[in-house]
Amino acid sequence: MESNQAFSLIIISLAVFIVPILSRYLKIPSIVVEILFGVAIGKSGLGLIMSGEWLSFLAHFGFLLLMFLSGFEIDFEYLEKQGRKQVVFALFIFFCTVLLAYLFSVLMGFGFYMTLILSTTSLGLAIPTLRESGLSKSILGQNIILAAIIADFMTLFGIAVYSLFYQYGFSWKIPRLGLIFVFGILVLWLLKLLAWWYPERFVRLLKGEDPAETGVRASLALLFVFVGASCILGIEPVLGAFIAGTLFSLIFRYRGVLEEKLIGFGYGFFIPIFFIHVGINFDLRVLLDWQIFLNAAVLFLVAWMVKIIPSLFFRFNGLTWRECLSSGILLSARLSLIIAAASIGLKLKLINNQIHSSIILLAILTSSLAPILFKRIQSNQPPDE
Repeated sequence: MESNQAFSLIIISLAVFIVPILSRYLKIPSIVVEILFGVAIGKSGLGLIMSGEWLSFLAHFGFLLLMFLSGFEIDFEYLEKQGRKQVVFALFIFFCTVLLAYLFSVLMGFGFYMTLILSTTSLGLAIPTLRESGLSKSILGQNIILAAIIADFMTLFGIAVYSLFYQYGFSWKIPRLGLIFVFGILVLWLLKLLAWWYPERFVRLLKGEDPAETGVRASLALLFVFVGASCILGIEPVLGAFIAGTLFSLIFRYRGVLEEKLIGFGYGFFIPIFFIHVGINFDLRVLLDWQIFLNAAVLFLVAWMVKIIPSLFFRFNGLTWRECLSSGILLSARLSLIIAAASIGLKLKLINNQIHSSIILLAILTSSLAPILFKRIQSNQPPDE
């Protein structure tokens, strides 16, 4: 390893350890601090670290883990408990968001891919914010969580499908997308069959006292089997990673200690490297151009509007107007998924470097401001409401 790569390894390893401590002190999400740290040491800052082969590899591995855990977060038992009516209502809210996002994308001169980017939200920020506010079990919290789950799943699926159509168009290669789902159904059937035959062994996967860490191995094996299958079929690997996480969540409704291990493994080291890598490649200089800065400001306003306006329909689902406003604000928080979407878009040249930088800045601002504004509105809410 060259000396500059060894130096980069030391700096980033220390950052992964120090950043969470700093984020707790600053009271902002650690992901935001990770991106800002990457900006400080990358091309837009001191220029201490440039993206090398090893850093790109670790960042890409963290990206796949992020998508796997995004699918892992989908709580199918929660969706079943909500009932069909609530799920349909959440789908309606999401449809309104997509419609508004499309209209604004057309007016701003962007393509359809920007519609999907603007439709994203952050389930990983919404749930902790609601828990900290003591509202996760309330009607308000249940509406927000369900809307965030639907938005997470639908936008990631839409991004994967659109990227495939963008690469191949309406050709014979499109059925490949169906093949990955057929493969997923077969794996789901096989795993359920094995769980029926060997229930004690599957329970062992979820326990924490297994010295061989079979559960972690099985999870990562499932992740890379689907990533490999996606590559063979010519599909974006992120879709394979997400389907793998979704399958795991569908099979194991109660994931016990295994979930804590995977989150610790992913968010404890590899996923932060991905976000630091995003910051390193962030080009702040492109935003110094007045026209680009103006476009970024418009994009920032639109990002709030496409979430807040549809959230007003929550009034018909038992919420007050104040709660509808606060719901839209919290759903406007975008972080991991929008950054992932921006990375995919840049890779496929669906967006340019200027738009990519604007989206990263949008993620930093909304993820920092939305939880604060949500808590402020809720703390000022009269008791009778």
